[in-house]
Amino acid sequence: MTTEEKTLPHRGAGWRHDLPPHDAIPSPREVYSAAIVQITRAGRIFIEFPRSSISVRGISFFGGLMIFAYLIGFIIPDLFEALLNYRQTRLDITFIGLAIVMLSTWAFFPLFRIDLRLPRNEPIRFNRARQKVYFYQYRFDRLYPFGNKGWGVKPVAYDWADLTAEVYKVYAPMGYGGLIENVMISVRKPGTDEVIDRLFLCDNIEQGKQYWALARLYMQSGYDAIPDVMRPVQGQKIGNGLNPMNYLAPKAQWPTEIDIESRSAPAIDEVF
Repeated sequence: MTTEEKTLPHRGAGWRHDLPPHDAIPSPREVYSAAIVQITRAGRIFIEFPRSSISVRGISFFGGLMIFAYLIGFIIPDLFEALLNYRQTRLDITFIGLAIVMLSTWAFFPLFRIDLRLPRNEPIRFNRARQKVYFYQYRFDRLYPFGNKGWGVKPVAYDWADLTAEVYKVYAPMGYGGLIENVMISVRKPGTDEVIDRLFLCDNIEQGKQYWALARLYMQSGYDAIPDVMRPVQGQKIGNGLNPMNYLAPKAQWPTEIDIESRSAPAIDEVF
């Protein structure tokens, strides 16, 4: 193993390669391909991209309905019959089924809660004036599905210079071919190659390349470098699509302090 390999930051399972570094100048081809990227807000201080960490909502809802129907239609009637007639074998089978229902509920409830509480849009703000990136992060903890510990909106901010875009591909036994693609943003500890955080960007590699190219263009050259055709329309909104579960998802609401910071330039006393 070479010295260069020893100093590479840690990569997650399924890592394939990194996208160009943050200070690499986007080529005209990259800028042209990024013309289809959706921008929710843009100005001379910051630019905001929409993001959603789940592609389809409602799967857990229908899964929960199936569990409930199984409980009402099979488990509860069998349990009453076994108790009334005291059929030990039937009782044992019923308790096994009840245990399966409880485990399934424990597994599905976090997904159902995410469906209802995760905002439809989890934006990312690239603040050129501060050279920082603000991620609207919704945290959740599967080990504590019924409490508030580890749940809720907890935005984070990192220096632009410490970010790296990574491409991941994982093959899993799934019905549509088994290929899962993700583009992640890793955060290095300043001055080192230690990765201290890794955040989701998108689940499409081509889209991730476009987002990353446009972010580099903006952070390096500013708002004037963005072609007019790519600038957001005044009052543009993110559509909910045809999925009715999208309409139940709450809107993104940044905490006041970080909202103001992410949309503003540093004051003179912050710079000096």
